[in-house]
Amino acid sequence: MERREIAITEIGDIRIGQTENVDAGTGCTVIVSEQGMPAGLDVRGGGPASRESELLKPLAAAQFVHAVVLAGGSAFGLAAGDGVMKCLEERGIGFDVGVTKVPLVVQSDLFDLTVGDSKVRPDAAMGYEAARLALDAPNYRDGNYGAGCGATVGKILGMDTCTKTGIGSYAIDIDGFKIGAIVALNAFGDVFDYHDGNKIAGLIAPDKKSFASTEDVMRQSLAQVENRFVENTTLGVVITNAAFDKVQLTKIAGMAHNGYACTICPVHTSCDGDSIYALSVGDMKVDHDLAGTLAAEVIAEAIIRAVTHADSAYGYTAAKDFDF
Repeated sequence: MERREIAITEIGDIRIGQTENVDAGTGCTVIVSEQGMPAGLDVRGGGPASRESELLKPLAAAQFVHAVVLAGGSAFGLAAGDGVMKCLEERGIGFDVGVTKVPLVVQSDLFDLTVGDSKVRPDAAMGYEAARLALDAPNYRDGNYGAGCGATVGKILGMDTCTKTGIGSYAIDIDGFKIGAIVALNAFGDVFDYHDGNKIAGLIAPDKKSFASTEDVMRQSLAQVENRFVENTTLGVVITNAAFDKVQLTKIAGMAHNGYACTICPVHTSCDGDSIYALSVGDMKVDHDLAGTLAAEVIAEAIIRAVTHADSAYGYTAAKDFDF
């Protein structure tokens, strides 16, 4: 089979817009399908901030959504979804209820309040602009953009020894089957390149000359940590041009979490809200277990891109600027 890397924007009928407030260190990323797209969701972290997740359960009537929003701001940032809905309604995008069209918008947020200005979060205006850009001037790119603006990893000892990360993407085409992922990387743990096992981001040693190990710090005491602050969450979206329903997509999203597991350690903790959406924006017939296996791969690659494309900011060093 012929395999080649493609841009995430080459998969099916989707449009992606991003906005960020650079000074405040937060932003949002909006993925829009004007016709609607079947979607599944798998949440493994213990502290998610989300909107309309019930829509994606198999027993819910809705068979598709019109937008997926990834944002910063923790639970405050869920307000961005209001702006996305407003923009889509104005464009006539949504579920027809006679008197209007109701856009079905799902959302997950990460915690970036300790990065820039904790009082500035994604709001309806930011969500509206991201949706408008998605429809009029799609502007997705990897790095310190959208939901990745204030992303960091390796925070067990506080923000002074974390690594700056961002949002990353990776996609492939195998004989016409296209699958890719977008990941806003904001993990509690450390990040590894699954190709060779080398650590590429995470907890930095106090001397700032090497990495330390989050797992080793945790092993220093067996005592239960009460009320560990939920300041993390890695958000992923798998996009494919194959025809899957939301039950199959939920399974694909679950398998995609293997991409988190092979690149982030520790992962899926009680202080992460780790979530992955899976979206179908095509009609190609493909085995869903194969799609799930490849979903884990593209998620892992997108995580690496979220590390390597990030820039140092807010006093936090990105991997490209390490001198060790």
